[in-house]
Amino acid sequence: MKIMNLVNAINDALDIKLGEDSNVIVYGEDVGVEGGVFRVSENLQKKYGRERVFDAPLAESGIVGTAVGMAVAGLRPIVEMQFSGFAYPAFNQIISHVARIHNRSRGKYAMSMVIRMPYGGGINALEHHSESFEAGFAHIPGLKVVIPSTPHDAKGLLIAAIESDDPIIYMEPKRIYRAIKQEVEEKKSSIPIGKAKVLQQGTDITIIAYGAMVREVQKAIVLAKKAGISVELIDLRTIYPIDKETIIKSVQKTGRVITVTESVRSFGVASEISQIVSEDAFLSLEAPPKRLSGFDTITPLPKGENHFMIDAYKIFYEIERTINY
Repeated sequence: MKIMNLVNAINDALDIKLGEDSNVIVYGEDVGVEGGVFRVSENLQKKYGRERVFDAPLAESGIVGTAVGMAVAGLRPIVEMQFSGFAYPAFNQIISHVARIHNRSRGKYAMSMVIRMPYGGGINALEHHSESFEAGFAHIPGLKVVIPSTPHDAKGLLIAAIESDDPIIYMEPKRIYRAIKQEVEEKKSSIPIGKAKVLQQGTDITIIAYGAMVREVQKAIVLAKKAGISVELIDLRTIYPIDKETIIKSVQKTGRVITVTESVRSFGVASEISQIVSEDAFLSLEAPPKRLSGFDTITPLPKGENHFMIDAYKIFYEIERTINY
C-alpha cells in the first residue's frame, strides 16, 4: 500500500497501463513535457518516450479526431482535455464518431478510448474552467461517464476505463486533486464501471453524490449525526450507466433521498435520479425526492463562486427539511 492523492493515483494507473500494454497512448495539451496543467501525467514521457506520451496542438477537435482513428486501428488512446470547458470544440467528434463507431460498424470496430478532463469549480478559476457538464455527456448514447471521488477509486476506475472496449468520459474533480490522501494498492487493481458504492449505512435518509460533492456530504453527515439523523451515503462513481439497483434498494430502506451535485439544477443527474426513485420506489417515499445543486447559470467567476458552490451547511439544511417534511 502507498499513500496517494487523486493526482498520484491517476498517474499510477496511467503508468501501469502504459507499462503493461504497448497499444496505450497518452496525449493532449501540455501532457508530455510538462505532465499536464495539474501534473497528472508527470514523468510519463521521460519513462515511455515521446511516441507514447506526447503534447498535442491546441485543437481539441483534432485531439479527439486523431484518437478515433487510433482506436479504430486497434490502439487504446487516452486523451486529455485540459479543462472540461475546453472540450466543446471536440463535441462534433465525440457525438458524431466516438459515440457511434461501434453502432455504425455493426460491432466490427471498438472505440477503446478514454477522454480525461478535470471538471468542476471550487478553485477560483476563469471562465470555461469550472463547468460541471457531466449530464451532457451522459445524455449521448454510446458513451460511459465515470467520476471518482477518492484516490482508491480514481486508480481502479481509470484502469477499468482503459481496458474497456467502450469510449469512456473520465471526469476528474480538480477541487480534490490534492485534498484527499489515502492508502492505495500499488499493484494493479480495477473497479467495475457502472457500480455505485455505499460509503455509509443509514436508516433515515439516502444521500447520493459523486466527485467532490462526496466530501461535502461527509462533512454534513457529521452535523446530521449530532442532530440524531442517520444518513446513508451512496457514491455514484459512474454517471452512466447509472446503478439503479443500489439507489432503489437504499431508498426503499430509508424512504427519503437527496441527490447532491454541483452542476446546474435543470435537466441534470439529480433530476434523473429523482425520476428513477419516483418510478421504482414511489411507495417507499416519505418525502419528495430532493435535488441540491448549483443554479441555472454559468459558473460565476471567483468573487461569486462561493454562492454557487454546495457546502456541508447547505446539505445539512436540506437534510433537516427532508426529514421534517
